[in-house]
Amino acid sequence: MKVVDHEPSSWFLLESDGSLLLDVHVNQGPVSGSLLVALTDGEQDAYEHQGRTALTRLAARVQDSAPLAAASTSPYRSRDLTRVLGADVTAAVVAWRAGVDGGTVAGA
Repeated sequence: MKVVDHEPSSWFLLESDGSLLLDVHVNQGPVSGSLLVALTDGEQDAYEHQGRTALTRLAARVQDSAPLAAASTSPYRSRDLTRVLGADVTAAVVAWRAGVDGGTVAGA
């Protein structure tokens, strides 16, 4: 897993085994956290054609859907991969910030 791009205080784009993952910082008043989603084919196509703008718009949609709220009906909540891949994302971001091998985490 490696960091491909990021928007400070908003999102990280990561690549893992050919898949693109967007780790969105979600802030809902006193509650904040991350929500990690694999880009769908449509989202990936938008990224390929619109670049970072597509990711910023997607991150805003995730944020606006209130996925961390207890009674959330956010369509992104069911796509959340944070529990499965969160530790790998953290390791990749730490490596990326340290400038280690472009933020690549072996085996992730």
